[in-house]
Amino acid sequence: MVRHFFPWWMEKAYVAAPVAGELREEERRLVSAHGLTAEQIGFRRGLEVSYRGLRSQEFAEDAESCFKATGECCFEVEAVESRLAAVSDPIEIRRGGALQIWLPPLAGKEYLVAGDTAGGGADGDFAAVQVIEVGSGLQCAELQQRLGTLELARVSAELAKEYGGAMIAVERNNHGAGVLAYLDSVERYARVYEQMGVAGWLTTAGSKPGMVSRMGALLVESPWMFFSRRLLGECRTFVTMAGGRTGAVNGAHDDCLMAMAIGQAVRAELVARRR
Repeated sequence: MVRHFFPWWMEKAYVAAPVAGELREEERRLVSAHGLTAEQIGFRRGLEVSYRGLRSQEFAEDAESCFKATGECCFEVEAVESRLAAVSDPIEIRRGGALQIWLPPLAGKEYLVAGDTAGGGADGDFAAVQVIEVGSGLQCAELQQRLGTLELARVSAELAKEYGGAMIAVERNNHGAGVLAYLDSVERYARVYEQMGVAGWLTTAGSKPGMVSRMGALLVESPWMFFSRRLLGECRTFVTMAGGRTGAVNGAHDDCLMAMAIGQAVRAELVARRR
């Protein structure tokens, strides 16, 4: 089904354009985020009058709204929405909001730092790092930022040291090989996850379905493990595509989700080994 997506902003307004002081909170956010004019806000209000509760479905305003209208999510939407409504703000924010912390390190706890790499650069994809507590699986901290391989290695090592010398599990696909090399040669960080003697986690067409399924089960059975609105927002826009592939809808991201999926997969393996 073809949906209307952002181009409707440019249509003619059907109701009187509001003045700045009459804007609702969500309208102020849209003006700030997209530079909308009063006439465009007026048109949006006209759609609300015409379509009532169906306006957000027929005229999606962002990737998440568009996804919810199509209903192709890989996860249980109600579980994700319920958890989103319950999460609280992080107790600490660093790096201009890129690094969010909910649970600080505690003595006697074991932690895992999981990373999903990216090319970095001003227009590149985001890199993401998740810190989870191995025993419970709780999300403790999350980083989402455009970082090159050297900087990502440095930040991952810093977080691992802060969380008691945590093991680092980096996806070794693509740019991950560079991050792993820097962890070894520059950061001299020894506690790096290995698969059959090879450093890093390998995401493949064979391993990804299990990673996604595990995340889906955790979101239903143990949603309290997750605190990040960024992560949960990515869960809402993670869909099944043609040919059975899974990934973020056009215009959305899945880096926080994939970093968490790597972390939970490695955690499950570590727990199984010890049993």
